[in-house]
Amino acid sequence: MAAKSPPDSTPRRPVLSVSARKIKDNAADWHNLMMKWERLNDNGFTTANKIVNMRIGEQFQDKKLEIACDNYATEPEKPTRKYNEELDNCCAELLETLNHMTKIQLKMEKLTSTTKAICDLETFHHGAGNCTAPFFHTWPTPYFYEVSLKLSEMYKKELQLKQTIVQDIAHSADQDLMMVYLSSWLYQPYIENSSMLLLEAMLLETGHRQC
Repeated sequence: MAAKSPPDSTPRRPVLSVSARKIKDNAADWHNLMMKWERLNDNGFTTANKIVNMRIGEQFQDKKLEIACDNYATEPEKPTRKYNEELDNCCAELLETLNHMTKIQLKMEKLTSTTKAICDLETFHHGAGNCTAPFFHTWPTPYFYEVSLKLSEMYKKELQLKQTIVQDIAHSADQDLMMVYLSSWLYQPYIENSSMLLLEAMLLETGHRQC
């Protein structure tokens, strides 16, 4: 008589439901989008810094021209500033960076809408007010939507700020204002420090991170 093989003592991973798999995929998408945003933010700052340096240089040259013109009273008119192709290229590059960031922010909104739809679906299946078992460890399903919405709103406000910076940074004559624009682009005041904590908590909850 053949001996029975011992039962498998290795705990099997639970099979995720369709909704749980979608939320887990969304968490990974959040991570990828936020990392792409940070890379674009670094690239955009480099470009914006070039724009500010060129604008300050132009202002310095304009001042020299004004002084030179004042020394020649017979000169009929002041010389006009030459077209700056490099500045124009940098402005186009910064606008392109902004366009990529806009696409990322729209994808973040879509992730948030998808999570809201999953919450609505769970409510429909189980009834409002009925507690259901968490998909993963401890987070109730609506909390994924709350986190997604909070992150999405941060990036939406930050994108609006960056739109203002892109529109004005190459046209401002105020050096202090240009430096404020640069600092604001780099430090992203509307993206709170808690954003990375929320992301890491979501990755941990969904199993993308290990304790």
